Amino acid sequence: MPAFPLLTSSSVTQPNAWARTAPLGILLLALVAGGEARSWAADSSTASRSGNPIFPGWYADPEVAVFGDRYWIYPTFSAPYNQQLHFDAFSSPDLVAWTRHEKILDSRRVKWAKRAMWAPAAVERKGKYYLFFGANDVHEGEVGGIGVAVAERPEGPYTDLLDRPLVNQIVHGAQPIDQFVFQDQDGQDYLIYGGWSHCNIARLAPGFTALLPFPDGALFKEITPQNYVEGPCMFIRGGRYYFMWSEGGWTGPNYSVAYAIGDSPLGPFRRIGRILAQDPAVATGAGHHSVLRVPGTEEWYIVYHRRPLGETDANHRVTCIDRMEFDEQGHIKPVRITHTGVEPRPLPVK
Repeated sequence: MPAFPLLTSSSVTQPNAWARTAPLGILLLALVAGGEARSWAADSSTASRSGNPIFPGWYADPEVAVFGDRYWIYPTFSAPYNQQLHFDAFSSPDLVAWTRHEKILDSRRVKWAKRAMWAPAAVERKGKYYLFFGANDVHEGEVGGIGVAVAERPEGPYTDLLDRPLVNQIVHGAQPIDQFVFQDQDGQDYLIYGGWSHCNIARLAPGFTALLPFPDGALFKEITPQNYVEGPCMFIRGGRYYFMWSEGGWTGPNYSVAYAIGDSPLGPFRRIGRILAQDPAVATGAGHHSVLRVPGTEEWYIVYHRRPLGETDANHRVTCIDRMEFDEQGHIKPVRITHTGVEPRPLPVK
């Protein structure tokens, strides 16, 4: 696991692993005034890859996006539930040099969120940026679930859009966590979410202030595939709908990612197989991912978390990136998790 310079911050506790001498080519370039953004960058003369993890700190459940001329990652701050009261974001021009934007949203701006702020999902619509998130590890009858925040910039600051959860109830057995926003080819936005081994899909109203019923009047449809546990993700490739999720227990070594392919966002989805898993020589617990397609190309990446070898604390998870490839039939090839990560990939010029 590559080491990074140790940074001190009042809001982020760094893993002890970072308190080592950085390998050649990984340099701390800047500490931006105000303590709101901190940067790590690679010296292009010596560092040819990102390394894994791609930035320091305990972070999990990463959501990757492209906004403007930068890549963005929105992860969970990986700590005990009662300490999970904020989100940081990370941006990069090339998947190698990353800047941390601290506390883009926290519980002070979400009055109903008391703990366990999880798995943000970020989208842009009509010049505004929306951050969907779970909070409170909600059970039946409790206040919590999936909320929505809005900002004028990808790095925030974000404010609560509704002053209440968008989804609070338990439907079809799915805990309202691990939300993913998927836009279909006709422009309809869907909310795909669920823990406790159940996954639901719902139609989002414009502006994300409410859910729209399906033609039969239902607000939620269950699309749970075989072995599903949590962490849904969906994308379109070649006119087909790829549905991905995490399997196993998040605290264990066998946390992993599997997928299915369907003809619509509602499936049906039949499990094809597992494509991301631990490598005992590299790391354990590789899961809860998102997928990046470089705009205008057929270059694909998977961004995920894993647990460094020797770590026994369930919250000691780090964010990593590796290439994701397809075979001639359009099936996803098993991903080889690496210490080296990926090569620099600036976004294509518009």
